[in-house]
Amino acid sequence: MASLEILNELAAGSVAGAAQVIVGQPLDTVKTRAQTAPKGQFKGPMDILMQTVRKEGVLALYKGRMLSPLIGIAGVNSLLFAAYGASKRIVSPFPELSLKEIALAGAMAGAANAILASPGSVLTATFEIVEMFKVRMQGQYGGPSDKRLSVVAREMWKEWGFRQGVMRGYWVTVAREIPAYAGFYSAFEFSKRRFSHKYGQQVPVWALLASGSTGGIAYWLACYPLDVIKSRVQLRPIPPTGNPFQYINAEFRAILGESGFVGLYRGLTPSHRDSIPAAASTFAAFELTREYLKELTGT
Repeated sequence: MASLEILNELAAGSVAGAAQVIVGQPLDTVKTRAQTAPKGQFKGPMDILMQTVRKEGVLALYKGRMLSPLIGIAGVNSLLFAAYGASKRIVSPFPELSLKEIALAGAMAGAANAILASPGSVLTATFEIVEMFKVRMQGQYGGPSDKRLSVVAREMWKEWGFRQGVMRGYWVTVAREIPAYAGFYSAFEFSKRRFSHKYGQQVPVWALLASGSTGGIAYWLACYPLDVIKSRVQLRPIPPTGNPFQYINAEFRAILGESGFVGLYRGLTPSHRDSIPAAASTFAAFELTREYLKELTGT
């Protein structure tokens, strides 16, 4: 029974991951450009969106994504939701966890999903490589010097290798995922339970979408400064120096020196706009797929 439950979570997580990428990617591009563009290049998130579409076309909003990364993100999300299910069973033997226990399980799932035993893990490497190249593709603005994804990947590998090139920013990602998923799952469960009090256990789809939206907002509020640091580290022409604590701290101080405290939240508005539809579709796809598989398998 437990193995069937895990398989259901893996399958439902894959569907949720695909939905997340398709729905959320355009505003993720806006967010990354807001975080990394030179000061004064854009007037705000809407200006980034309009300039991107006008100069580069609609497909530029999907820079850094194609079929293979889509499959990779689906795989990563399947492990995330399975890790969350396993973490809940570790935290408490009872099905109804408190919100504090949900937050702990979410943090555990975030850590497990980010680390997955070692950076050499296939899906972890896939996730970080996707993140790395996505950020670098989003940092191009449709000029004549823009490079294709294959060229960016080849140059990064040739110049910096695996660890300092394609896996750059890995430990910032690990640090980001722990608070992010604590907020992600606890906010979703809080909202879903409020709806359950009124509608019963089978909450309507719109309530799942609304609950997922609150989870997405909480995700970014919990980790946003670390996401800004990650984007800047991955977009720099040279890799950071020192251990992860040292270069995260150095980037943190650099941001404060350049833009003050507000610099840690550059791009937060498009992140929230991104998080609402992306997280809504993620959780709704997961919950609906899992319920369908439960009925199908009788678990």
